Amino acid sequence: MIRVDHAGEYGAVRIYTGQLDALKESPKRDIIRHMADQEIRHRERFEEILPNRQVRPSILVPFWHVAGYLLGYCSAKFGERAAMACTVGVEEVIDEHYANQAKRLGPEDADLIDTIEEFRIEELEHRDTALEHDAEGAPAYPLLTSSVRTASRLAIWLTERF
Repeated sequence: MIRVDHAGEYGAVRIYTGQLDALKESPKRDIIRHMADQEIRHRERFEEILPNRQVRPSILVPFWHVAGYLLGYCSAKFGERAAMACTVGVEEVIDEHYANQAKRLGPEDADLIDTIEEFRIEELEHRDTALEHDAEGAPAYPLLTSSVRTASRLAIWLTERF
């Protein structure tokens, strides 16, 4: 569980890094930077939790380093709306993922539940921000978000195993 959360937050930082690199002159940079900063804080928190719970990082982190960046960069190259649509797709899966995790944890994991719930609220804010900034106006929005959701679920599945 922790390995997946760490890898997901790591990938999210890379997605936003790619978007920021692709949208150098965009007025949306401050919005994306704010979301990226929150993802960095999330990743750093899971980097603290990993050794405390004696969990190793995913061996796929180097792959997520490249794949996350490419997803962010390529989506943003299709414009600000496509970058926002990518955010919607990712954050919808993360919301579902964190909600399922919180349900499976017991009272002995209250601190972890609190962390997951705090981050889940921020991920939902990212989704809502993306929707407020016309994500649904992206070219092929349903196809783009569906593809990103599928890729995100596949990333979770792979990271659970590796």
